[in-house]
Amino acid sequence: MSLNNIVKRLQDIMRNDAGINGDAQRIEQMTWLLFLKVYDAKEEEWELTENEYTSIIPEKFRWRNWAVDHKDGKALTGDALLTFVNTELFPALKNIELDETTPMSKLVVQATFADSYNYMKDGVLLRQVINVIDEINFAEYAERHAFNEIYEQILKDLQSAGNAGEFYTPRAVTDFMVKMVNPRLGEQIADFACGTGGFLTSSLKHLLPQVKNVSDKEIYCSCVYGVEKKALPYLLCATNLLLHDIDQPRVIHGNSLEKNVRDYTEEDKFDVILMNPPYGGSEKEVVKQNFPVALRSSETADLFMDVIMFRLKQNGRVAIVLPDGFLFGEDNAKVAIKEKLLSEYNLHTVIRLPHSVFAPYTSITTNLLFFDKTGPTKETWFYRMDMPEGYKHFSKTKPIKLEHFAPVIEWWNDRKEIIVDDAPKAQKYSINEIKGKNYNIDLCCFPHEEEEILEPKELIAQYQEKRATLNANIDSILSQITTILETK
Repeated sequence: MSLNNIVKRLQDIMRNDAGINGDAQRIEQMTWLLFLKVYDAKEEEWELTENEYTSIIPEKFRWRNWAVDHKDGKALTGDALLTFVNTELFPALKNIELDETTPMSKLVVQATFADSYNYMKDGVLLRQVINVIDEINFAEYAERHAFNEIYEQILKDLQSAGNAGEFYTPRAVTDFMVKMVNPRLGEQIADFACGTGGFLTSSLKHLLPQVKNVSDKEIYCSCVYGVEKKALPYLLCATNLLLHDIDQPRVIHGNSLEKNVRDYTEEDKFDVILMNPPYGGSEKEVVKQNFPVALRSSETADLFMDVIMFRLKQNGRVAIVLPDGFLFGEDNAKVAIKEKLLSEYNLHTVIRLPHSVFAPYTSITTNLLFFDKTGPTKETWFYRMDMPEGYKHFSKTKPIKLEHFAPVIEWWNDRKEIIVDDAPKAQKYSINEIKGKNYNIDLCCFPHEEEEILEPKELIAQYQEKRATLNANIDSILSQITTILETK
């Protein structure tokens, strides 16, 4: 069985089903089925290693007992399969009973199906999809790990699946950020808006060479923690971690902004935090109440910065993706957040990414901020990462690669100021210089702007992103004005 074309085969079958509308639904349909197949393979392992293992899935609804086609004419198909999936399977998995003793390896089943749906309306096509997925032998170590590459393709397809694209950060970006932060075995690593788990799996890949014995493996399997608000990326993340042999995936289906940051204790803090938080969005007023007044913002990314600062351990390290709006924003909340960041944390590096890194989802310019909790900022280095030679822009077919970060890595380890075309490519500023600019840290200068011709869809996405950022800033200012008027 060729793994290379499995995603295409599945998508081709589902395109003939009238119940599925667009790539996002195809991916969601594919993923809950993959989850059940992967979970069944993991249960086969657990049955061998754990005495008296009991599945949380009722026997009738385990993949092996309803999905596998033994070619004896008895496999469910057509209307009978649809009726089983819609009226028996989904209700059973959505309503699994849990208690405080239920391990994460079992909690993940109910959490996965809480907001999942069967979109297919043709039971014959659904049987075809199931049979293709069942061809994959997840019990075979080599095939399971080869499937990781196929899974990567599913995640990349999210970029062109409408709003689902927000869940995917290019793997080269996650790998670079992890490499620079350099997690060590024994440290706890978190992403509070983890999407499909890109930062978590990049961290695991970075840590794996440090595992030397059984004790190390136990530490390794419990070192990553994620929270994801939306159902589809949560489902993808849980499956992703199971594929990476994390039997007890510590991934929470929820909103990291819904807890009061003042309530976090030392046990809630982490050594390493890696994030690409959603930005351009806004949260309800009740959510903003979870943050100190000065740090309340209408911009989602700003609130995640607050969460990070409250959940970082002493000597902990952070790498985060943020849009330009955070760097140059001068509304009261943004200035207060940056003032807290620079006075209590060491913002040592800001890297301006080239345009179109996140194309085709957005062409908004983004930045990587690196800071740690070792004391206040004394100076900050700014580095402008230019487009690689031979590239006018990145795209789905020509994405950014880890090798494109080679000049940045070389500079990182031997920092010097660099001038290109009479403009700084790499430069450091003292904290007093930054304070003098009213905490404007948009200091990665460009020597010139090149005109870029974008596809209509990209232009619309770019406009919508800019509009969302501007609306969030306006909402924040109006909120501050309202608060002032109410106190008079």
